[in-house]
Amino acid sequence: MEINEISDAELNNIDQWVQTSMHNDAVHGDILMRMPRLSDAAANVIYDRTKQVAGALVDYRELMMMYTCAMKEIQTKFEVLNSEFNVRYSRNPINSMSTRLKRTVSIVEKLARKGQAFTPENVERYLGDVAGVRVICSYVDDIYKIADSFVQQDDITLIERKDYIANPKENGYRSLHLIVKVPVFFADQKCEMKVEVQLRTIAMDFWASLEHQLKYKQEIPRQDEIVTELKACADAITAAENHMLSIRQEIEAFEDTPTEDDILLEKLSRFDIRID
Repeated sequence: MEINEISDAELNNIDQWVQTSMHNDAVHGDILMRMPRLSDAAANVIYDRTKQVAGALVDYRELMMMYTCAMKEIQTKFEVLNSEFNVRYSRNPINSMSTRLKRTVSIVEKLARKGQAFTPENVERYLGDVAGVRVICSYVDDIYKIADSFVQQDDITLIERKDYIANPKENGYRSLHLIVKVPVFFADQKCEMKVEVQLRTIAMDFWASLEHQLKYKQEIPRQDEIVTELKACADAITAAENHMLSIRQEIEAFEDTPTEDDILLEKLSRFDIRID
């Protein structure tokens, strides 16, 4: 039996009881005693719906655990790449990393905008940014080196790539976005989980964080002028980053090309340095 097969009178009684319970439960202790008597059919429908909701919540919580594990897998891969660069090239391209799991309210809102119901199946099917890993690099060229090394790994499947560094958004936002699938091994199954990876420089992250804070301020005077000023700040940051990169490249160009012995001695001198 479906919910629309329950009589209007029973539905009205249930609704009144729920509304009364919501407003008076803190005052009255006999709410359950005043629950309307239901036909067996109505009680069965409500019981079945309650089981469905409870089961979906359990599945959703398990799905969030799986996304969390997928973020750990991605983060570990970047940590390994950073350690390799440290040992091989005596530099760390990654400055810092962070992870984030999309809030449930944001997931519900995004599915609604897509015209989809909130179910664990729809979360996996229609959303690619539930789990996110943000990788912060010092220089723009580090972003591309790390990203290329990452997506070339044979267990990473690239689903989508959006390069907002080469093609910034109108407001000045810059970052490299990758949506990938990574296998995660659990006790009894292997699951391919989608994760969004954002790679940006320290300066890009600084600008994006401040812009995000300002964007959600309400009733800001001269809104259009502020948007223009933020875009100008983004352009200035880009120019400064490019200048810093050219300085680094100029310094590297004037360094003597190391011999094989020099490289070996350099690696030996760093032999006992902790690899993070």
